[in-house]
Amino acid sequence: MPPLRRPSAKAPAARGDSLGPRRDPLEDEARFLRSWFERPLVTGAVTPSGKMLARTMASYVDPRREGPVVELGPGTGPVTEALIRRGIAASRLILVEFNPDFCRLLTRRFPGVTVIRGDAYDMRATLKTVLTQPAAATISSLPLFTKPLEQRLDLLNAAHDLMQPGAPFVQFTYAVVPPIPARCEAGSYTADRSNRVWLNLPPARVWVYRRP
Repeated sequence: MPPLRRPSAKAPAARGDSLGPRRDPLEDEARFLRSWFERPLVTGAVTPSGKMLARTMASYVDPRREGPVVELGPGTGPVTEALIRRGIAASRLILVEFNPDFCRLLTRRFPGVTVIRGDAYDMRATLKTVLTQPAAATISSLPLFTKPLEQRLDLLNAAHDLMQPGAPFVQFTYAVVPPIPARCEAGSYTADRSNRVWLNLPPARVWVYRRP
């Protein structure tokens, strides 16, 4: 699928300058709920990530590390907003979203980002013509537990293949177990976890995977 792009603009000098129309949490929840009813296995969550969870996910991305930042399944953009507020320039963000309504919303809400409508589980093909250098991080809000473990591992391996050495793959989950096993017998990745984010509804935890 060809990328949906906004006209190019200068990178913002301040953290919040690249934010477009203000996000309405109630309106976003309604969008998510409607999308979930239509495609529950694709949308996964009934509501967008809360601010505290979004900030926790963004905190694992170092804005000093150069290179693009890939976000998978951004939805209505709460994590995108947290990344920009953390200091990641909008021009560095590549958002991969399957829902066409969310794609249009993200393009309008975050001027300067690159929005790709495509399959995040097929990262190599989806980002083939867009990602021109190794990514500094991958942030995922995909509902991984709707997919078999083999497909989740394929996603993790694809993300690491497209990233810089040691770059983080950041994934949240509502479950008490990790979305991808924390221990890897083959030693192809390491895993760390955050404390449970109790202020999110429902409470969630962030897992960070790196290739040694």
